[in-house]
Amino acid sequence: MKSRSSIALLALVGLACGMLLVRAQEPDEVRGAFLSSRPKTTSTSAPTHRHRPPRNTNANSSTTAANANKTAINANTKSLGNKNTSSVNVPLQAIGLGYTLFMRGANGRSVRVEPDREFHNGDRVRIALEPNVDGYLYVFHTESDGAPEMIYPDPRLDGGENWIEAHVPMEVPSAEESNENLRWFVFDNNPATERLYIVVTREPLTSIPTGEDLVAFCATNKGKCPWHPSPDVWKQVQDATKADVKVVASQTFGQTQTEKEKVATTRGLGLDQSAPEPSVIRMNALTTAPVLVTMLDLIHK
Repeated sequence: MKSRSSIALLALVGLACGMLLVRAQEPDEVRGAFLSSRPKTTSTSAPTHRHRPPRNTNANSSTTAANANKTAINANTKSLGNKNTSSVNVPLQAIGLGYTLFMRGANGRSVRVEPDREFHNGDRVRIALEPNVDGYLYVFHTESDGAPEMIYPDPRLDGGENWIEAHVPMEVPSAEESNENLRWFVFDNNPATERLYIVVTREPLTSIPTGEDLVAFCATNKGKCPWHPSPDVWKQVQDATKADVKVVASQTFGQTQTEKEKVATTRGLGLDQSAPEPSVIRMNALTTAPVLVTMLDLIHK
């Protein structure tokens, strides 16, 4: 008969093995949950345009939206619910974001690179984003912990709108910019840490101008555009980065962007299950969390 100490030791070993098994399974679960929500196939015979969700025209919409915004920006709050599924009894899916960092290669093609690599003068990068839910996207930029500025939505793109569809990829900066220099983040000869805050929400954040409001703001305040969030709004965004998030990374670095990915991005098509997976997938641990914030540091030496 085993002694009590031996039994206790075996129990501890079993518990540790169980924890390791759970941790080993978790990345596969995150990857599977994200990729399985892609459509099985996507037709590329005709372009599919993003469908703008209807705006709330209720007389009390401003009050309702303000209350929703106050809740949505806090990742530790209860769910706001998904307006696209609230009319039917469909469980919410945890908000997830897949992203891939592309670097402009010597031949002009986009190549997957590690997000934590060092970048140097003249390097050009672009980030491809793929949400797993319909919602709204905001991207903020800071340099060496300086003042934040909003680089998406952009008044030059889609009239400043920022609504997104599940698994329809988009790029920041956009590869469709008419000016080549605006199609990439270009690193100069001034070393710094460029940090991107990528925010995906189920509901729009009313304290942030988008659409016609953003276009009008930038037209009348050219010296203040890109738009800069107030300290209160920015604190809420930073607080939301503390939410419990599951992360999984792939090993596709060095691969060039596929034709299917380029077509899906430029024509507004959804990526199907045969498309390459994103380099990194981040997903809220709670399905009720109404916002997901992803921080991406670009190290510039």
